[in-house]
Parts: sequence; C-alpha cells; structure tokens
Amino acid sequence: MNVLVPGGAGYIGSHAVKQLIEAGHRVVVVDNLCRGHGQAVHPKAAFHEVDLADTPALTALLREQAIDCVMHFAALAYVGESVTDPLGYYHNNTAGAISLLRAMDAAGVRRMVFSSTCATYGEPEQTPIVETTPQRPINPYGWSKWCVERILQDYQAANRDFSFAALRYFNVAGCAADGSLGEDHEPETHLVPRVLLAALGQLEKVTVFGADYATPDGTCIRDYVHVDDLCKAHIAVMDALRPGEARFYNLGIGKGYSVQEVIDAAGRVTGAAIPVGYGPRRPGDPAVLFADAAKIRRELGWQARWTDIDTIVATAWNWFRNHPHGYRQPRNIKSAAGR
Repeated sequence: MNVLVPGGAGYIGSHAVKQLIEAGHRVVVVDNLCRGHGQAVHPKAAFHEVDLADTPALTALLREQAIDCVMHFAALAYVGESVTDPLGYYHNNTAGAISLLRAMDAAGVRRMVFSSTCATYGEPEQTPIVETTPQRPINPYGWSKWCVERILQDYQAANRDFSFAALRYFNVAGCAADGSLGEDHEPETHLVPRVLLAALGQLEKVTVFGADYATPDGTCIRDYVHVDDLCKAHIAVMDALRPGEARFYNLGIGKGYSVQEVIDAAGRVTGAAIPVGYGPRRPGDPAVLFADAAKIRRELGWQARWTDIDTIVATAWNWFRNHPHGYRQPRNIKSAAGR
C-alpha cells in the first residue's frame, strides 16, 4: 500500500514510518520540520518538506504518489502551550486537517488513520475510559483534536466511500526496541524522557506536581503505552478499514503507573539516583487515568506487548544513553516541567 504520513519526522510518526516500511508498504513523509527531525525519517521513505496548510502541494503529492491511505500524525501537542496559543493549535491541528482532507478529496484518496488523543475525554468521571465515555475536553489541544474527529464524521457521512479511524492515545512512552529511533522534543515535557535526562545529569531535578492524591503513593496514575505497540495498532487499523467505515479506538495498556513508580523504575533501569522536587497540583490533573482497550483487542486482536514499566523505560534509556542530546544540540529542558 502507498501511505502518506504527515508528521512522519516526529516522535510517533517516525516510529510508524519505520514499521510501515518493515511491513512492506511504500511510504511518503510530509513534515514542515517545525518540531520534527529530518534525521528521524527512514532512509527508504520519500520525504517532502510541506506544510499542512499547503493544500495544492498536498493534492499534487497525493496524486503523483498514488496514495492509498493517509496516516495523519502532524499536530502540535503541548497542553499548556495550547492554553496560551489557542489560535496556533486550531490553525495547525484543526485547519491543517481540513486542508489535508480537501487535498484527499481532490485526489480521490478515501482512507485515513487519524492520531487523536485521550485529551478529548477531559476529566472523565470514571476509569477505565471506554470509547463511549463522554468527550468533554478541558483545553484547546483536546478541543482541536475533538474538532477533527467531528469533521471526519461529517465528511464521512457526506462521502459514504470514505473511511477513517480515530485512535485516542494515552501516555505514549519508550523508544524503538532496536534503538534506532527515539524521543526528542523541544522543550521536553514528558515524564519518562525528563526522568532519564535527570539520570544523565542534564536536568537538575524532576518536579512532581502533587503528592497528595488519593492513590497508593499520592502521585497521579497514568496509562503508559509503548510507541512500538501504538504504531502496530495504526497498521492493524489501516489494514482492517473498509469503505464507509468510521472506527474509534482507545490505545493503552489498560492499567496505570504512578509518577513515583515511573521515577522508581528509571532508578532501577539506569542505576542512578533521580533528583526529585515536589510542587503543587496542576489544575485539571485527575488522580487516575487509564484506558479500556478491550474494543481494539476484540475487533482487531491488538494487545500491548510492552506492559511492564521497567521494560518500557529500558527501551527509552537505550536511546537516551546513546543519544544524550537527541537528534540535535543543545536541548532546552530547563524551562519545561515533567508530567
């Protein structure tokens, strides 16, 4: 299959490109490199530096490359930044998806796998979270993704041969099991990378926001799904989509680990003492969030392979210890806080 991957130079997108190529697909990556890395693009993938807002360029690529499916990862994904720059998030995430859909419509491409998020659920009243849990986003990032889900449904209703799947991620973690790809954000806000950067001495301390939650150790509990497992799910969904279908799946391991458990795991994996500081709770941080991924297991047979937090962290450590400065130098990590 010929697959266009917007955002294929990013953390998750680059891992998906690798797996698509290994599965025998032909891959075309489009990325404006505002946050992706050219070094992360698989050498066997065709690469085009194109912005999602450039509908004519996207249309031409879709036609010239005879694309069968779009696997869409291109998005801004910092919750805090979305609050201070909502227009930027709606422009990139929502308007960008509209531009991409217009290009697909013009080129006659009728299949999309969309990278959505558990942030569309907001603060759910119950866990584990199922796909029918009411979606009530609490920040512009979540709303920008929710809007795309709504647009996809409306477009599919008007074009019955169009099919799509929206995959709602929980906390993505880890790096390629073979050590070939990693996680490199600027700034870095994710917990696992920040803990490992602290182990490397590149971060003074890891700040834990709230240690008084109603959890066994007082810190927030989250569902950490390995990036390799996540990408396998995308390919399984792509292969299963049939004309006229609209599918929604949660992607997670079905249980959670606390912030403290992740820090402890990093200490065991790295053999380093992780410096920790404590701050107040952040507004909108529920005590416990984890997925019910039974639907995708039941319908497609997908199940997370990496479920032990030490093993997940170890795959990330394999990358970070060999690439202490990621794909580039220097890192801007002092201004961000781990979640």
